Amino acid sequence: MRYSLFGESHGPAIGIVLQGVPSGLAMDTDFIRAEMARRAPGKSPLATARSEKDEVRILSGVFEGRTCGTPLCGVIENTDTRSRDYAATRHLPRPGHADFTANMRYKGFEDYRGGGHFSGRLTAPLVFAGAVAKLALKARGVEVAARIRAVAGVEDAPLDLAEPDVEALREAGKKTFPVIDDARGNAMQQAILDARSEGDSVGGLIECFALGLPAGLGSPDFDENIESVMARHMFAVPAVKGIAFGSGFDLAAMKGSAANDAFLPGRPTRTRTNHNGGINGGISNGMPVVFTVVVKPTPSISREQDTVDMRTGEAARLSITGRHDPCILSRAVPVIEAACALALTEIPGVLS
Repeated sequence: MRYSLFGESHGPAIGIVLQGVPSGLAMDTDFIRAEMARRAPGKSPLATARSEKDEVRILSGVFEGRTCGTPLCGVIENTDTRSRDYAATRHLPRPGHADFTANMRYKGFEDYRGGGHFSGRLTAPLVFAGAVAKLALKARGVEVAARIRAVAGVEDAPLDLAEPDVEALREAGKKTFPVIDDARGNAMQQAILDARSEGDSVGGLIECFALGLPAGLGSPDFDENIESVMARHMFAVPAVKGIAFGSGFDLAAMKGSAANDAFLPGRPTRTRTNHNGGINGGISNGMPVVFTVVVKPTPSISREQDTVDMRTGEAARLSITGRHDPCILSRAVPVIEAACALALTEIPGVLS
């Protein structure tokens, strides 16, 4: 399943075209709405006040409640835009955003309002496509679940990478602030509120699990290597700046005797630990596929920052106004799940 996003943050609509969708897949509209609601803005003091219903209008690829197998197109209208918030910064690129690089790439013809095509708003149709991918994966016994692992250095309760508490992950996904330990989640939320009161923002980590993948899927080659495909999808999500599989960068401090996942007798073959994240040589080994992504602090902050006027190259100062998330982690969890689900559908053998 391959997708193409279209639209801009303050344009009339945004959407996605999804190709390679299996035919005959029942479209569970209640599930899709629930997934969209997890990402939608305007529900929490920790998120932007922009209010969008994020209702998806399907233009093609579905007939009588089931997918046709032809390209599936979904459109979401933008109904609560405030473009005036960006008029003063037309020629002043926001540090950390894609304003400057978009201007260089598109020679000044880009839609700058709200970040245009580079806005996190474009993750709404991505979640829709991910919901379709999740429905296809569910039919194959594969489940994707994620949680906030850390915010501003505050860690959630640890999960066993080899045998994660699946029910706890499912319950976390139902929360407005998706963590395992609510007390630690409250500490994270306080850190977010503290940053906002200072005119600042914070980032964090999201941990994602793909459960139920049998051993032997994937390839050492670039196009079908699970780690390569997953990384490509993650870096297409705005604000993601890193990915690590299994124990990730902690492996650098381990010895081989600790990092190696010892095999256990029995069928199917399992390992005692899962430091390698369920993947060896780009191929699934039957353990949970698990990875962590780094989500950077929201670039739009109200503190005054240094920038330049792109018309003259002269120094300028910038104070960002408007409606912005002081931390995007809570709304990014379903986005990461969606990207993971879409990545898995590209691996030969997962849907067939």
